[in-house]
Amino acid sequence: MPRIQPVKADSTDTRTAETLTSVQTKLGMLPNLFTTLAQSPAALNSYLYLTEAVTTGRLTSKQRELIAIAVAQENKCEYCLSAHAAIGKGLGLNAEAIKHARAGTAALALDNEIVVFAIKVVRTRGGVSDADIAAIRKAGGDDSFIIEIAMNVVLNILTNYVNRLADTDVDFPVVSLASVA
Repeated sequence: MPRIQPVKADSTDTRTAETLTSVQTKLGMLPNLFTTLAQSPAALNSYLYLTEAVTTGRLTSKQRELIAIAVAQENKCEYCLSAHAAIGKGLGLNAEAIKHARAGTAALALDNEIVVFAIKVVRTRGGVSDADIAAIRKAGGDDSFIIEIAMNVVLNILTNYVNRLADTDVDFPVVSLASVA
């Protein structure tokens, strides 16, 4: 049972209810993450804005999902791991790609550097080394690419932490944190 209860769209203010209805229309479902974030309309709207904004960047949707999976595994967020594994599958990531991301790697060279760097950002709380920056640059990234990876990491940390502290009920096919095999 969640420690922070999700909001019911019919028992919240009109604007938040409209936002939740919009999310449900767009996604075809209303994931518990959104109804939990709706406890603070400012948090919900900020998350939606940031999520939309990162889609305009240089990272592909698959690269963003690889980051999300890796960060969820690193932060031990079963909700986010389950959600992003499902989203990743929908984008064409196979079981092997998801397994690699959970282990902090990827098959393609650039994707691997992105995932490795993302995990280093999490583990060092942003205090990556010059060698870490150099590795991304060698793989073809520049400063804007590095900042974009960091933004995706931070966005995922937000949802990891919210879902862990709320103990949000997983409403996606559950991917156990322990089953990396």
